[in-house]
Amino acid sequence: MGSGAGELGRAERLPMLFLFLLLLFCPALCEQIRYRIPEEMPKGSVVGNLATDLGLSVQELPTRKLRVSSEKPYFTVSAERGELLVSSRLDREEICGKNPACALEFEAVAENPLNFYHVNVEIEDINDHTPTFTQNSFELQISESAQPGTRFILGSAHDADIGSNTLQNYQLNPSDHFSLINKEKSDGSKYPEMVLKTPLDREKQKSYHLTLTALDFGAPPLSSTAQIHVLVTDANDNAPVFSQDVYRVSLSENVYPGTTVLQVTATDQDEGINAKITFSFSEASQITQFDLNSNTGEITVLNTLDFEEVNEYSIVLEARDGGGMIAQCTVEVEVIDENDNAPEVIFQSLPNLIMEDAELGTHIALLKVRDKDSRHNGEVTCKLEDDVPFKILTSSRNTYKLVTDAFLDREQNPEYNITITATDRGKPPLSSSSSITLHIGDVNDNAPVFSQSSYIVYVAENNPPGASISQVSASDPDLGPNGQVSYSIVASDLEQRELSSYVSISTESGVVFAQRAFDHEQLRSFKLTLQARDQGSPALSANVSLRVLVGDRNDNAPRVLYPALGPDGSALFDMVPRAAEPGYLVTKVVAVDADSGHNAWLSYHVLQASEPGLFSLGLRTGEVRTERALGDRDAARQRLLVAVRDGGQPPLSATVTLHLVFADSLQEVLPDITDRPVPSDPQAELQFYLVVALALISVLFLLAMILAIALR
Repeated sequence: MGSGAGELGRAERLPMLFLFLLLLFCPALCEQIRYRIPEEMPKGSVVGNLATDLGLSVQELPTRKLRVSSEKPYFTVSAERGELLVSSRLDREEICGKNPACALEFEAVAENPLNFYHVNVEIEDINDHTPTFTQNSFELQISESAQPGTRFILGSAHDADIGSNTLQNYQLNPSDHFSLINKEKSDGSKYPEMVLKTPLDREKQKSYHLTLTALDFGAPPLSSTAQIHVLVTDANDNAPVFSQDVYRVSLSENVYPGTTVLQVTATDQDEGINAKITFSFSEASQITQFDLNSNTGEITVLNTLDFEEVNEYSIVLEARDGGGMIAQCTVEVEVIDENDNAPEVIFQSLPNLIMEDAELGTHIALLKVRDKDSRHNGEVTCKLEDDVPFKILTSSRNTYKLVTDAFLDREQNPEYNITITATDRGKPPLSSSSSITLHIGDVNDNAPVFSQSSYIVYVAENNPPGASISQVSASDPDLGPNGQVSYSIVASDLEQRELSSYVSISTESGVVFAQRAFDHEQLRSFKLTLQARDQGSPALSANVSLRVLVGDRNDNAPRVLYPALGPDGSALFDMVPRAAEPGYLVTKVVAVDADSGHNAWLSYHVLQASEPGLFSLGLRTGEVRTERALGDRDAARQRLLVAVRDGGQPPLSATVTLHLVFADSLQEVLPDITDRPVPSDPQAELQFYLVVALALISVLFLLAMILAIALR
């Protein structure tokens, strides 16, 4: 059988090659691959090279993973050469029954990328069934008064094959007194009728033994025989006669058991026992769906009818009179289909995961719709329930593809519950739904996002090195490495070589650490550019600015600029005219503080005075003025101890001692000066020059302002 299948395959290759070339120019047909093979091929037989017919090379097979998607495993695909192989028994009669055309349709699935191909394998009948009679022998009673030409329906044989392989002819041997006529029913099946050729004489011969042979036209032909025992009875002149030779009736498949199908009638011209008619099925063992009242001829439904199993019954009835004469008629029962089967949705080739960057129109799944009903009751339409980013495309008869109809976003919808409803066109229509869950796979399509658009952090100076000064946070809605964020410093307004000595950042937590103690007087603020990067491929990142403001602490005491201090820590003398009026500006204490804000607000205080009440000191200005005129009892030399305090908490201070001399000329105090030599102090001289320059600039500015006012 294998070699015959190979020769048949080669014989079919030429028209299939022509069909393949034609398909190149017919896009509407090029999706279906067709093969033709005989039934009962051994397991492992080659149907055809599916990979070659699909245009796939042997090198592509490991990655494309070509396979068969079918409800029943009739076929499989060779992983090495891509050949379509028979994997289970192919019995055409079991698969298709008496249908003249028998084909198995299934889908071939190739992955990477996912695609579906429609394959049609036509199963050819072989002569593997012998015509078989329901009984090995039949008994037939014929009255000796039967006239030549009288016909008798004999038991028929059944052959599961089709075409020339099915039952084609009957033969009768011997045929001296009888001849045989081959008759055909409305469903195409053959049955024999025996015709009486010559009158019978019971006194000469009481019985006849005949052999009925049923033959098919297969190669080789098969046949079977049944024995017919003809008993010749005494004359019963009139056989029963049915009112019709053929009765036809239509029944809905959903009628209840006990429903009357019809009532046949027969008459007999004889009288008495010869006219008493009883009805029976000619082949009672074959009739399981109907019941017959032998007295009335009423046929009723015995068991539930199912159009999907049998859609037509051909029943032979016999009417037998009391004399043993028989008449036959045929009852043709047509079963009308009702919409009693809801359609089914069957998913095939479902993916485990759909990546969220799938393009529009990407094939997701293959599904089939099946409805056992026929005609409009079996015509099915499918639709998707709810608003989902998918759609259904018709692939072939009762086959659909589920494809993407919009862009997917796992961060918005990590999965979809897909419900597909199939509805037939019956009245009323029936429908069923099938649901699946599609999981969306993550791709790195989201960059990290900081919780703030920018960050400002305040750090007081003299902070401990290594302390945390801030923390930034970025989120990434992706999964796994695509959502794992690490932090780094990518830019700064500090010197690059100094950056690492000032700050660092934890790559995992985003905590910013101070690497050293900050000094407000050296660095008031600096700016960092931080980056959050995920671990995807390629990686995505986002930047944010972090401004660090270094706050001031009161860590610098005031420093006296004027008057310049001598080696002993006291200032040089200032001369005051003896006739100075109250309010006379004697001198001014000038001090600075390196801190800022309140920490740099200075105030001036007299700690000790030789003559209290003689001088006053400006709290904020540091100006020393005479509070009253010099008295006769007041000493010419006065000493003031001045403290300069800042506004910090706690405050810091510095002191200076002022020597004030009341004299009208320098000669009055020179002897005292010479008695106390003062070493030169370069720093004091520099401060003196600075004060003089400041005074000159102030005078020039005042003159300019007066001139401007005068011109206006």
